[in-house]
Amino acid sequence: MGSCWEGIDESRLLIAPVPGANGDGSARFLSLRHPKSGVSTSYLLCNGLLQELHWFKQPYGSWFLGDYVSEDGSLYTATPIDPVFIMLPLFEDARMKKGDDPGKFRQLDEILFVNDYPGYQQLFSIARDCMEIVCESKEIGSTKFFRLDDKMVFAWLHYKVCQLKQTLPALDQNYAAREEKDTLADSVSILGEYLKDDPWLKLLCDHFKLNLPEAKRIAADIEVCPSAIESPVGSSNFSQGKNTSEKKTGRNVKQAKKAKVETESRNIKEMFTRASRRRN
Repeated sequence: MGSCWEGIDESRLLIAPVPGANGDGSARFLSLRHPKSGVSTSYLLCNGLLQELHWFKQPYGSWFLGDYVSEDGSLYTATPIDPVFIMLPLFEDARMKKGDDPGKFRQLDEILFVNDYPGYQQLFSIARDCMEIVCESKEIGSTKFFRLDDKMVFAWLHYKVCQLKQTLPALDQNYAAREEKDTLADSVSILGEYLKDDPWLKLLCDHFKLNLPEAKRIAADIEVCPSAIESPVGSSNFSQGKNTSEKKTGRNVKQAKKAKVETESRNIKEMFTRASRRRN
């Protein structure tokens, strides 16, 4: 993947899919807006899939790359991210919704045209395939128009929360010992790192009867890469998420014992910091 770092004199180590292994054979870095903060952020588009970058660095270290020594001991990893998270702010702004008015239908090339961010144009085919999950669409002749739909967005988010709530206990034994309501709050918090507070994170908190400031505080302490964030577009099964959410959370459940933390182990949040939090 060294060839992807065009214009960089020093070597960097990146763990990512090999271009051409399962895709169109291309790989490039894109500068896009972070879906929550709007800050310019680097992502990797490889084999037609959008990847989120993560960064890890020990205080002292270097890499031996064949006969070459890379003085920078940093490690970058690329993991899949559901592109709907990245597209959501663009489609929300594009419909120009006011009050109860559902907004306007727009062409995809208009929506993806963002000043100073040509990288969105590289996501045209991805957006066309994935955004019908959360958008109404109309065809006039050979032209297709999209408009974000609040109910469809909520159904998608609802499924993501339920998927995370099922996944977290399998990732960490400490999650398995927590009460269901606490795991639910963590699930909403993790998604909150990719969602604007108003309206989406607030909507989830209101629905699940969670406190918004508390959810944001929890999110600051969590560093995981769960499947709900990484899941491909085709796996979004709303009916499955709905059935899971209809199970009521017991309020009088006896608190389970917290699992003993291994003293020699390291929490994943101590190892990785999302590269998306760093300005280019």
